[in-house]
Amino acid sequence: MKNINWAILGTGVVANEMAEALSNAGKEIYAVGNRTHSKAVSFAKKYNIGKVYDDFHEMFSDPEVDVIYITTPHNTHIEFMREALKNGKHLLTEKSITLNSKELNEAIRLAEENHVVLAEAMTIFHMPVYRKLREILDSGRLGKVNMITMNFGSFKDYDMSNRFFNRNLAGGAMLDIGVYALSFIRWFMDAKPTRILSQVKNAPTGVDEQATILLQNEEGQMATAALSLHSKQPKRGMVSCEKGYIEIMEYPRAWEAVITYTEDGSTEKVEAGVHEEALKYEMEDMERAIHGDRSGIFLEYTKDVMDMMTEIRRTWGMYYPEEREDT
Repeated sequence: MKNINWAILGTGVVANEMAEALSNAGKEIYAVGNRTHSKAVSFAKKYNIGKVYDDFHEMFSDPEVDVIYITTPHNTHIEFMREALKNGKHLLTEKSITLNSKELNEAIRLAEENHVVLAEAMTIFHMPVYRKLREILDSGRLGKVNMITMNFGSFKDYDMSNRFFNRNLAGGAMLDIGVYALSFIRWFMDAKPTRILSQVKNAPTGVDEQATILLQNEEGQMATAALSLHSKQPKRGMVSCEKGYIEIMEYPRAWEAVITYTEDGSTEKVEAGVHEEALKYEMEDMERAIHGDRSGIFLEYTKDVMDMMTEIRRTWGMYYPEEREDT
């Protein structure tokens, strides 16, 4: 198969993790770009990358680039995605893939028009343990999924200028951590939730600091999510079924789960994948999709999650400066 040339946009923490994943997989990163050129130069030296763009926009039209990994703040994504997709570049974009459904629908249309792969770098859709759990659920031995319970709390200091609380950087719990909880819920539900209720506590900047969400789909499956940026909670997911329940800790990059069977109280540990190789799994699924096998790309789930997040924020009346109130 043709070697795929990767380019990375951005040089932050997750960009470093992907660069390490690509290097560990024996792949060469073709190019890097960043708003601050000196950071791109340092990043290139660190990972032996041959090309650094003086103007990172050149990345989008470089004929040697096959796929771009976008790691910039999510309020910048759609601007870069438009340019890349129109130039026929495959895109793996960090969560949250866009700010809202309107932006994502535009990106999906552009990807379809230009016959390229578009995916969100959502670890839940790529970690092997989630696929193994789906196989177990599909076998029927746990019965129907009835209830999903999610927690994600991270304590961030009240620095209202950082990205977590900064409205101008699309801060807030929903797009930063809620996207994980809702992606987990969508993975295990048979269909997208259609009934959604929520409560929110805003930070002084007006972004969502804390939220609770209730969801139900047409199949009667229900879910709850409790999110906070200013109080620590375990990253815990629980999937309750007719014949048992599944517990997953550290669920964004989970590698194991425990099933408890309600009939006799016995437990089963399910293990698959390695926590430290989360981005490797994303990269591998993306390359397979570029070569024609899109079975590991779950853009329809990404769209469902974005629709939920957009609707929830609409009910809160919470919009970012880039958005109009008709999103």
